[in-house]
Amino acid sequence: MSLMTEELKSYIGRETGRSAAVDTVETGAVRRYAQAIMDPDPAYMDNENVRFGGAAAPPLYPAFMFRLPFGSPDYLTERGEDPDFDGLVTAVSSGLPELPLPGFALLNGGAEIELFRYARHGEKVFQKSRYADIRERESKSGPMLLVLVETVYETEAGEPLMRVVKTLLRRRAA
Repeated sequence: MSLMTEELKSYIGRETGRSAAVDTVETGAVRRYAQAIMDPDPAYMDNENVRFGGAAAPPLYPAFMFRLPFGSPDYLTERGEDPDFDGLVTAVSSGLPELPLPGFALLNGGAEIELFRYARHGEKVFQKSRYADIRERESKSGPMLLVLVETVYETEAGEPLMRVVKTLLRRRAA
C-alpha cells in the first residue's frame, strides 16, 4: 500500500507567508553563536569589515534566528496533554502546516544550503518556507516518504541571504 496519498500530494507547494525573525541580527547574539560554534573569526565583530560590508553573522546564523517571541505559548507545552502528539514540530516551526502522518517517525535526511551573503549586524531577517516536494521511496525497512522543505532567508529589502532545502524522512514507527 502506497504511503503517498492524494491528501499528502495536496501539501506539495504549500507555503508560508514571509515572516520576520523576532530580533534583528544583534551583536551579543552573534558573539554567543560564534562562541557556540567555536568560530572566532574577527569579521563577526568588526564594524570596519570591508569583505562583508560591516560586522557579519556566521553563515548559518539566519536559520537560528527564528524563535518564539517572549511570552508566546510553546508548541510542546500547548500539546503536552495530547496523547497523539509525538513532539514533532519541524515543519510547523517554520510556519508550515503539519503533514497528516500520525504515528510516522521522523529522521533527518540532511540539508542542502546555498549561501548568497552573510547577514550584517542590525539587519532584520525574514524567512519563507514551502513544501518543495514529497516523494515515496522503498528502503530496507519498507516504504518511506522524503519530504523536502525549502526555506529562503532574506533581508527586509528582499535580498537573499541563503536558501536551505531540508530532507525529512518519514516512515511508519515500528
